[in-house]
This record gives sequence, C-alpha cells and structure tokens, in this order.
Amino acid sequence: MNQKFKKPYYAAKDNLIAIMNESFPELGLQDKDCIEMSWIQSVLYIAGFNKDDPIELLLNRIVTYKSPFIAKSDYVKEPIPEAGLEGIWRMLLKEDTSALLIMEPYGGKMSEISESEIPFPHRKGNLFNIQYFVKWEVNSIEESNKHIKWMRMLYGYMTPYVSKSPRAAYYNYRDLDLGSNKHDNTSYSEASVWGIKYFKGNFKRLAQIKTKFDPQNFFRNEQSIPLLNSQP
Repeated sequence: MNQKFKKPYYAAKDNLIAIMNESFPELGLQDKDCIEMSWIQSVLYIAGFNKDDPIELLLNRIVTYKSPFIAKSDYVKEPIPEAGLEGIWRMLLKEDTSALLIMEPYGGKMSEISESEIPFPHRKGNLFNIQYFVKWEVNSIEESNKHIKWMRMLYGYMTPYVSKSPRAAYYNYRDLDLGSNKHDNTSYSEASVWGIKYFKGNFKRLAQIKTKFDPQNFFRNEQSIPLLNSQP
C-alpha cells in the first residue's frame, strides 16, 4: 500500500513549492517533483495520457478504459480519527486487486461560492471528497460480485465518518447503488433518492428547469434529472 499526492496547480511552480513547504513541510516537495505543462496538456495528463501525447486524443469518443470497475464517493466534514483511518487501511489490505481512495481537498475558493450559485452544491463545510475505486482484470460474474461486495463493505464502514442527511455524493462518480431510473418517467420522489445526494437543495430547481425545457424527457440516462410532474 502506498500514498501519492497529485494535483494540478495553475501558476508558477516556485509559488507552489513555497506554499507546500509552508503548509505541508512533511511532504518535502522539491523542484524535481513538479511537471510543468500547458493547461491542455494537464487535461491529457489527468485523463491518464502522457502530457506529450497529441491533444487530438481528447476528441476520441471510443472508450479506451477496458477493465471492469466500480466507484463510489463521499464527502467528509470532520477529520477522520486515527482509529477510523487504521480501519480503512485494514480494509484496503484485504482487497486483492487495484483499490484506490482518492481524496480531493476542498475549501478556499470552493467555500466562498454559495451552495445555490450553480447546480454543484458541495461547498462550505466540506474538508474533502473521497472517491473509492476498485478495478479487476477478469471480467466474470464471480470476480465482479467479489469486488462489488468489498466496495459496499468499505462504503458501509465509512458511514460514521462522512456527511449525513443527506450522505452526499459526487455526480460525476456515477453510483448506481444509490438508485436509478427503471423506466422512462421515473417520478420526482423516486429520483430524489439519489438526486438530493448529488445536488442537495438544488435538485428541485434542476427538475423545474428540466420540466420547462425538456417536457418530453428526451434527454435521459440512468440517473438523469426527472420531470417534476412525472409519474412511474
């Protein structure tokens, strides 16, 4: 098990090194640890490509990621106690394949923007977001069930340490365990099961906009915004 600290910083690396050495001297960040690149190269890099790969790769609509995987997410509002972290490490060591916990710090400018400013509501009060991610190479029902079961156990273990009422989630880490559309016109109340976790108080406003501009529910997916007046 190892830890990696990776994050884009959109300014001169000298500024970053000074900030990190003041705030996180334990990391010992040095010039050799930084990779300078253009903004578009950073998009490639974050997407899993090399920074010098042709940017035209971003136009490719064919999914290149072949391994089966499952991902879930949480928001953390209070520091996780040491005993809780030790429990997480024990669970990670039980998983026999590529399991990741990606922790993204919040605060700063994120906290200055109101929850209702745009649909994304996870603002002031959140310390960080966690993405739980596990992939496996053998695409079989047995292997899939094993790793999905482990992921759900980890998610259950994290319950005391994460946000509540609702237990919030990040929409772009699509989590179908939270619920999904079973038919073309999932009701607003049914969709609220996952919608409020993703969008909190903005969910009803999004449903109002959806009802106004897409009354036939033409644009939909397994966790799309419902019509306010829809019935199953």
